[in-house]
Amino acid sequence: MEFSIKQSNPENQRSACLVFGVFEGGQLSPAAHQLDLATHHQLSDLIARGDVTGKAGNTVMLQTLSGAPAERVLLVGLGKKEEFKEKQFIDAVRTTCVTLHKTICKDAVLYFTDLPVKARDESWKINQIILLSAESIYRADELKSKPADKHSLRKMILGCDKKPGSTAQHALTQACAVAHGMKLAKDLSNLPGNICTPTYLAEQAKKMGEDHKFKVTVLEEKDMEKLGMHSLLSVSRGSRQPAKLITLEYRGADKKQKPVVLVGKGLTFDSGGISLKPGAEMDEMKYDMCGAASVFGTMLAIAEMELKLNVVAVIPSSENMPDGAASKPGDIVKSMAGLTIEILNTDAEGRLILCDALTYAARFEPDTVVDIATLTGACVIALGGVASGLFSNQDQLACELAAAGDYTNDKAWHMPLWDEYQTQLDSNFADMQNIGGRAAGSVTAACFLSRFTKDYRWAHLDIAGTAWKSGKEKGATGRPVPLLTQYLVNRANTEK
Repeated sequence: MEFSIKQSNPENQRSACLVFGVFEGGQLSPAAHQLDLATHHQLSDLIARGDVTGKAGNTVMLQTLSGAPAERVLLVGLGKKEEFKEKQFIDAVRTTCVTLHKTICKDAVLYFTDLPVKARDESWKINQIILLSAESIYRADELKSKPADKHSLRKMILGCDKKPGSTAQHALTQACAVAHGMKLAKDLSNLPGNICTPTYLAEQAKKMGEDHKFKVTVLEEKDMEKLGMHSLLSVSRGSRQPAKLITLEYRGADKKQKPVVLVGKGLTFDSGGISLKPGAEMDEMKYDMCGAASVFGTMLAIAEMELKLNVVAVIPSSENMPDGAASKPGDIVKSMAGLTIEILNTDAEGRLILCDALTYAARFEPDTVVDIATLTGACVIALGGVASGLFSNQDQLACELAAAGDYTNDKAWHMPLWDEYQTQLDSNFADMQNIGGRAAGSVTAACFLSRFTKDYRWAHLDIAGTAWKSGKEKGATGRPVPLLTQYLVNRANTEK
């Protein structure tokens, strides 16, 4: 979909559809009021008759409106004005998209940037409109013999009452970049495991490197063996697909600036290994590489933004399969950091590949490292699909990430990482075991990772509940690309 923003007087705007908000009780938005005056109060008459209520979720499509050059006018209910906040704005945009997609409209002008959302500026509203609109047209049907017909809507203009300044145009450009990043993350995540293998991810990284001038390095299993990445390699032993350690380097700032390193878990399929998962819904374990996909998407977004920041992506990628060579419960392996790990559950494999990747990340002399992983079912139980779990060895970093998530509606919740949980990882036979029992499962998983991040500022995002949806709406969400990108944008602004 093509997006733009421009000054637009509703009474003179030609379009297949003009979209306005109406608050409960019939109070028109500023732009709608302007159109009402120009059309001799036809909107007010509809409100007086009770045809337009303004209740949240209600829509009224006017096919012809005397005095307006547009073919249609869509009125979207906003609910009570005093209760109109972020959620209500987002719901109104979603309702608009659903309604427009049921029409044959090829273009629309949306007058929502003038709606008053407490503590949110024009840039926030632009960001949400772009991301929600892009989400509404996304389809993962490229592998179908007959893909579904595409939506008619091809162009959306954000109308405003004055000429948009550089801030608004910049917000539009950045939101479009994030939308492209989310699409890439969803495309990769939705691919089946027989296509999206570690080798496939490595190939995509190389293509991105050519397209966006990233420096791309792919380590093979023999290279990882030399580095002592025996924890990572213990996961890939049961698979016929060779593991890969993929790095992409984006240099948008001075060489002296220490980079932010994003580490994305890239388990392209997770059967659980010898600790085999139940068969029901195992197909969804193709989504165990959503952390890696979100890092790919974030790298694409910041490249399109030409963000003035140095960012490195590190993606450990493998399958976890129950071959005769696979790791067994009770096996002990040595990590790249030299710490030994007793593998009590082969289905707790994400931390085994991440710990070596986190050790490897130190060679880039990072300012900050953030790892992103579909790590624990315990996080899904704790937070559901609303918020990602956020852990950090520095509270300020956690606050920065949480603020980025709050701004983009890609929420994360700061979880504890206290020393009292570390003892659950004690082992009689190795430096640690890879699980800490049922209690506080997402916390002990983060505690495990924290043992490999003592030399730098680090945070961990557990996205097991937010990276994809199950059931009728099954599919990847593209999260946390908005959170990560906003965090990096904020960092770049701070570095100026």
